[in-house]
Amino acid sequence: MSPQRVAVSILVTLASLFLASCTEPDVSDATNAALLAQAQAIHAAVITIDSHDDISLDFATDAVDPMNAPRQVSLEKMRQGGLNVAFFIVYVGQSERTAENYAEAKTDARTKFDAIHRMAEEMYAEHIEIAYSADDVKRIREAGKLVAAIGIENGFVIGPDLSLLGTYHDLGARYITLAHNGHNDIADSAQHRPQYGDEPTEHDGVSEFGAQVIAEMNRLGIIVDVSHISKAAALDAIRLSRAPVIASHSSVHALADHPRNMDDETLRALRDNGGVMQTVAFGGYVKIQPAERREARDVLWTEFGIDSPRDLPDLTPDRRRNFDLRSAEIDARWPPANLQDFVDHIDYAVDLIGIDHVGISSDFDGGGGIVGWNDASETFNVTLELVRRGYDRIEIEKLWGGNLLRVWREVEAAAAAAASL
Repeated sequence: MSPQRVAVSILVTLASLFLASCTEPDVSDATNAALLAQAQAIHAAVITIDSHDDISLDFATDAVDPMNAPRQVSLEKMRQGGLNVAFFIVYVGQSERTAENYAEAKTDARTKFDAIHRMAEEMYAEHIEIAYSADDVKRIREAGKLVAAIGIENGFVIGPDLSLLGTYHDLGARYITLAHNGHNDIADSAQHRPQYGDEPTEHDGVSEFGAQVIAEMNRLGIIVDVSHISKAAALDAIRLSRAPVIASHSSVHALADHPRNMDDETLRALRDNGGVMQTVAFGGYVKIQPAERREARDVLWTEFGIDSPRDLPDLTPDRRRNFDLRSAEIDARWPPANLQDFVDHIDYAVDLIGIDHVGISSDFDGGGGIVGWNDASETFNVTLELVRRGYDRIEIEKLWGGNLLRVWREVEAAAAAAASL
């Protein structure tokens, strides 16, 4: 934490202790009101970007209306919470690497691209627009619209076909997570999948094909995303990329010992590359729970046939209500991660690698969400907690999107420079 923010935090703490001893409660109320007003002013002024929001295959259909469907991210909830920009994610899960599965992954990816375009160009063109460049983000926001950006989660969607990168770029993809859960042809995953024949490592990082993928992404102006990949792969990708990279939705290993989180060495390499870690509000990456909680959750998920949060919409209304009640019982016994736990990860990363290399993401509708920021309508709460901890407007602007936009512009500039040679 910077000396300035330490000083502010100390003053806020001392003021709170002093005010707690006063007989006039309106003084304390006035202090809280001042912090609230400060946070509201900052939140309204800065561009707020959530870099990872999942969608289902039936998104932007009669079944899942982007405006008001019971999702963590809807256009209504974005407006309510003051979330300006959402990266809608073209996610395809890993499976065995066969010709049939490559073809299916390509089809599913196109279905999700089409859904995002349908939302922004047909269903709600007056409310939201797709950003194809960093400058588009500011222009669209100033026009009073919400902003949709597009990321791909899992390079499996290109299979062994490098030319698909150009196709996906034309459709609006502006970052690609190189791998997901399970190794692919590009890179090793942080979480290998024995059911697909995975050994703990396959490429010892990024493969030769993966190096070609990164070079082509640099040429096209697609941001390289190192979330979900192994430490060796992340360090390889950082070394190979001619432009800054991001971790679109990761948190800090020092605070939560999970293979998806980034250790200090990787964070420093990311900083030296000019990149950004988009701190993720995914409960399991923010706070490591006791084995008893995990076992209780696994029993519940098995009973209801759930493999991931993406399966929850498939439950009937009665079964979903029962599932939610049982989940609440587990949460009451072992409290889940909350907003304060999440911002602890932001603090740690800022202290380690600097304010210019940290951002914010949710992984909403893909398992993300914590107490205090559990859907887009609660987005303001993050800003309020940052203000309470002494972050100023310039710092919050960087965290909420300024750093990510800077990387986006640098990736665009690197692609333009390469094209001019």
